[in-house]
Amino acid sequence: MRTQLFYLILLIMCNIGVFAKDYKGHAWHDSIQTIPGKIQCEFYDEGGQGITYNDSDAVNNGSGKLNPNDGTFYNTFRMNEGVDISYTKTNNTDNNPYNVVEPAMNQLYVGWTKPGEWINYTIDIKKAGTYQVSLMYTANADGKISLSLDGKDISGKLLIRSTYSFKETVQWRQWHHWNKAENLATLTLPEGKHILTLYTVENGNMNYDYLEFTLIK
Repeated sequence: MRTQLFYLILLIMCNIGVFAKDYKGHAWHDSIQTIPGKIQCEFYDEGGQGITYNDSDAVNNGSGKLNPNDGTFYNTFRMNEGVDISYTKTNNTDNNPYNVVEPAMNQLYVGWTKPGEWINYTIDIKKAGTYQVSLMYTANADGKISLSLDGKDISGKLLIRSTYSFKETVQWRQWHHWNKAENLATLTLPEGKHILTLYTVENGNMNYDYLEFTLIK
């Protein structure tokens, strides 16, 4: 019985990874996001600045600021944290003619990104294998992101193509032209619980809706 328990604990530790077992954060509302599937960017881990995210300032520039502090769910989501969050809106804001891919409305997303910022996600990879990674995003100029797993780079720098449109007549809406990078990266991932980190590497000024991981083999 003790031998079986020892090997069970060892298996769990191996699946979590060296970086993850010393991690001080935890999944948003203790609800671990799973792969294959979508990692919703606004549901980053709880734990605070320097632990579960790094943001260039302590102000949430979306929740409670751009979106008024009126007590509603979308306008005040995680408003006391440094990661900047907003949500897709109608009235020709995010459902505008210059989208490449139409976003869902009332979808929370991370925005106001700057180089050097990062966000952590506790994830559960249900099956080891090769995954195609996609990103639903906006970018007012070309930028770059990267991904790491348990503190180790797994993607290198990934180019995020600009969604800027010279036809746009409303300048603030340049940050609301949505696209989906379908073949952003192909990664081989291990099974088990891990910490996924999304880094903003170059340019910033990108909005992140979700990362999608599709098992291809």
